[in-house]
Amino acid sequence: MATKSALVTGASRGIGRGIAIELARTGCRVAINYAGNLDAAQKALALVKTAGGDGFVVQGDVAVAVDRERLVRETVARFGRIDLLVNNAGVAPKVRADVLEAGEESFDRLFAINLKGPYFLSQLVARQMLQQERDGEGFRGRIVNITSISVYTASINRGDYCMVKAGLAMMTKLFADRLANDGINVYEIRPGVIATDMTGGVKEKYDKLILEQGITPIRRWGKPEDIGRAVRAISEDRFPFSTGAVFDVDGGFHLHRL
Repeated sequence: MATKSALVTGASRGIGRGIAIELARTGCRVAINYAGNLDAAQKALALVKTAGGDGFVVQGDVAVAVDRERLVRETVARFGRIDLLVNNAGVAPKVRADVLEAGEESFDRLFAINLKGPYFLSQLVARQMLQQERDGEGFRGRIVNITSISVYTASINRGDYCMVKAGLAMMTKLFADRLANDGINVYEIRPGVIATDMTGGVKEKYDKLILEQGITPIRRWGKPEDIGRAVRAISEDRFPFSTGAVFDVDGGFHLHRL
């Protein structure tokens, strides 16, 4: 099987790093995008190489048009093509605020990074993929969007975050519909409560919800590698007859239970 290449946004830490490492286990070459933490990105690259892959680090803020263009340009220059785009980069509100009190600054920041960035990066990458020859499985490429259980779970103290994740879910459907006939499948992976820097501040809260109250049938925190394995399965063409599909990687949180 030919070596595949991937561009993973926000790959220096957390879920993005977990994805990059799992892709590396298949021998994949990974463009590790980071916004500001070069040291973390270089550590992620070292882990990718240890896992059996290769790649390089590339700085870029997905909210900025010239940065998005550079991410694509440098990835293609290095690898020749992009077989997989993983829209993972995202931020949480700096301050959680009730929907009746929340301000526009946080709203604009989250929409720019978490939704506008992935939308227009996917546009650029899709155009690149359309120029590529189909691979052995008949694909020109694949796009994976990392969303959240916040797609459908209301958190009234971070409404902007919930809204952008819901928008990303619709974006998956739109690109899946548009690109299916061109050999480009699009998927959504919906993580639950994952142990990362982003959730570090609410660890005590979720320890109780998960371990004591059983908010998830599988009573443990999710790990970045749990998400990484789901992306890896997509990269290995395990779902060739699926597009626009949602994969819940959430310990069973999505189940309605009595």
